[in-house]
Amino acid sequence: MPTPTVVLVHGAFADTALWFGVVAELRSHGIPVLAPPNPLRGLASDAAHITSVVARIDGPVVLVGHAYGGALITVAGTADNVVALVYVAAYVPEEGESLSDLQGRFPATELMANLQRWTYRDPAGGEAVEVSLTEEAYPAVFAADVSAPVARVLACCQHPLAEAAFEEKATVAAWRTRPSWALVAGADRTIAPDVERFGAARAGASVVEIDGASHAVALSQPTAVARLIRDAVYAVS
Repeated sequence: MPTPTVVLVHGAFADTALWFGVVAELRSHGIPVLAPPNPLRGLASDAAHITSVVARIDGPVVLVGHAYGGALITVAGTADNVVALVYVAAYVPEEGESLSDLQGRFPATELMANLQRWTYRDPAGGEAVEVSLTEEAYPAVFAADVSAPVARVLACCQHPLAEAAFEEKATVAAWRTRPSWALVAGADRTIAPDVERFGAARAGASVVEIDGASHAVALSQPTAVARLIRDAVYAVS
């Protein structure tokens, strides 16, 4: 099998910049990488977008999802050329389960209490609600192990998530038919580490846990994240 292309899917309140260090690490090992933008408009539509990206790739794909991106790769990962899934501080839902359902199994983090809500015009012409983290809370809740200046930049550049995405249910769970790996961020204050552990264990994933890592672990510890992704790539190559 040729070396799989790694497709990196960012989550809410971030963009592709989260993956800069991971991309550099993977490319230094000769692994092809793509980090497409994520619309953050809803589970079904965002997963369909990622599926369309995967369909353009000639050859096998390892899908990597951060945070909300984990839910997207769970759905998009059923594409024929997807050979492995990697979850990074991510939600790992079951078929028929929403993010709210999964998070509701455990005590709430600081995320929900620090969201701000805005309305936007949806494609059908109606009004919908999107959410983002307050700039004041962002550094501590999302990026506690990132330098303060960088965390402040991330806070003002974040991409909001459609609020409805929390309630959409996964229509399929690709981890049932694909091998998976997972990284648990031990000091995550956005998604509770217990949520990450639970989802990873349920999926039978090979798990690495990093004590003290924040939700922004892909940015703060790109070498460790890339190492786990390489493990997945080499295992299926």
